[in-house]
Amino acid sequence: MRVLDPRDRIALTDLVARYALYADHVRYTGLVGLFTDDAVLVLPDPPEQLEPVHSFKGREEIAKALRSLERFPRTMHEIVGQVFDPGRENATATGHVACVAHHLSEDESEEPTDFAWHVRYSDAYRREGGFWRIERRTAQIDFIEKRPVWCWRG
Repeated sequence: MRVLDPRDRIALTDLVARYALYADHVRYTGLVGLFTDDAVLVLPDPPEQLEPVHSFKGREEIAKALRSLERFPRTMHEIVGQVFDPGRENATATGHVACVAHHLSEDESEEPTDFAWHVRYSDAYRREGGFWRIERRTAQIDFIEKRPVWCWRG
């Protein structure tokens, strides 16, 4: 059985953490730069559809898709588990990442609300120019919690 080098595991862990960080800090250039040029991102359409239903190809389409986060005044992605395995070819890997993605909603008619999405990412990674990048990311939501927010730093 092939295994990933520990340095590759560390680099993949960093890649996943940077995805969460850049999403939460609205750093779209950095976020999109984590993907290969020919990457595919497959997303659900919550709350109507929790399974992956929309596919975006290439960095330009992915950037447009990720800008949907702008409708939330704040997000926070908590990585709660990750497993990486070698891919079928050299310089490739796969990963399964569990995440709780908090989405703050502030409607004028309601108190602030945290929509906590319990997400599972199925990823394919490719090493290019010495860096690991996301080649394909498929997200599915297992369930969504609606939580009241007492206060928040705006």
